[in-house]
Amino acid sequence: MPTTDTTTTADQRAVRITGGRRLAGTAAVQGSKNIALHLYAAAILADDPLALAGAPEILDTLVVADILHRTGTRATVTGDEFATRPADSYFPVIPDDLGRRIRTTAVMGGALLARAGKVTFPTPGGDAFCARYIDRHLAAMEAAGAEVEVYRGRVRARFTGKRLPFITDAETRSWGPSLGATVTAMLLAARTPGTSAILNPSVEPEVTHTAALLSQAGVGIEWRGRTALNVTGTDRIRGGVFTVPPDRLEAATLALAAAITGGTVHLDAFPLAAFPDGLVSVFADAGIQLDPLDGGTAVSLPAGPRPVQMATGPHPGFPTDVQPQLTAFLTQAEGTSRIDERIYTQRDTHLSALAAFGAAVNATGSVITVRGRSALTGAGVAGEDIRAVTALVIAALAAEGTSTIRGMYHLRRGYGSLLPKLAALGADLTIDQE
Repeated sequence: MPTTDTTTTADQRAVRITGGRRLAGTAAVQGSKNIALHLYAAAILADDPLALAGAPEILDTLVVADILHRTGTRATVTGDEFATRPADSYFPVIPDDLGRRIRTTAVMGGALLARAGKVTFPTPGGDAFCARYIDRHLAAMEAAGAEVEVYRGRVRARFTGKRLPFITDAETRSWGPSLGATVTAMLLAARTPGTSAILNPSVEPEVTHTAALLSQAGVGIEWRGRTALNVTGTDRIRGGVFTVPPDRLEAATLALAAAITGGTVHLDAFPLAAFPDGLVSVFADAGIQLDPLDGGTAVSLPAGPRPVQMATGPHPGFPTDVQPQLTAFLTQAEGTSRIDERIYTQRDTHLSALAAFGAAVNATGSVITVRGRSALTGAGVAGEDIRAVTALVIAALAAEGTSTIRGMYHLRRGYGSLLPKLAALGADLTIDQE
């Protein structure tokens, strides 16, 4: 298997972008990062070889492959295929240095607990704009019959008795159903005899695609609306081939990059229906037109950017992971926009860097205010998480002069080839080693 890239947040590479170039052309959309990360965890359960086609070629994929390799599952990454073979034996300890680099560590912990009967893992990593709460994950493990101990940033869980069907609730106090905890509970239930119930499950695509993979593999999946998800476990989970769907977040990023330059882009093989309804609605309000074209989606901005009043929300609402990029776009709309960030209420790490470009942006509590139209000028900035970096890239495309953006480690965690795609569409950019 390939060696995990050991580059960390100390990555000093930067991208230089000279703005003012209108983007136009066709772009392919990578496999979904967030969906793939949950499918990788589900692959631990398979009793036969499993291949995930269309896997995103990103740093997080390599990190997960290394985690699987070190805990027993044989994983190989070849281009956009992520392939696994079941372990001969398991060493269910997720190394701290790897587990703290991704957001789905608790989900992988749940998969290893289901497979090996015990697991030790660190608290999750990933982006730094918010804490990654795992209380609903741990509640699912306890509901499934595991003894759980949390000590000095590590979780230890183990089954000590007979495994029985269980009931767990995925609802959180702050932002609705937990996507990750729903998947953790599904993976635990998939190898538990009988039918378990997950109350108030998330219906995000990450959940529904993981459920589809498990169903294809022989696990009983029964949706009872948004009220409950019933999972009937099995002692043998089949392998096979499953395709990772295209990344709705990269598609939205490419659309906003083209729109802020007054350009057009054809998102090849990305159907309009793959965008959440909430995103389509907000884009329309903002002046961004999305039209079906040859099995994909054509993006244009026929009358210029318009300000919006909107809120992020669970699927099919507007995704929080597109909020920073939208914020950058709205700096070019005449008038005042307000974005109520209802998922991660402190997601504002991109604002100070956008202000360095000359944007009039601020946050009061969970509400971000954007006053436009701002005349953006080139700046030297850094992003501290995946979507913040992409927001800065989008701002730089519209700025006068040349910008230097640091934070390429974060970009590489989530986007395999975003910068080459932007260059192919006409962006003036170079990647430097500083």
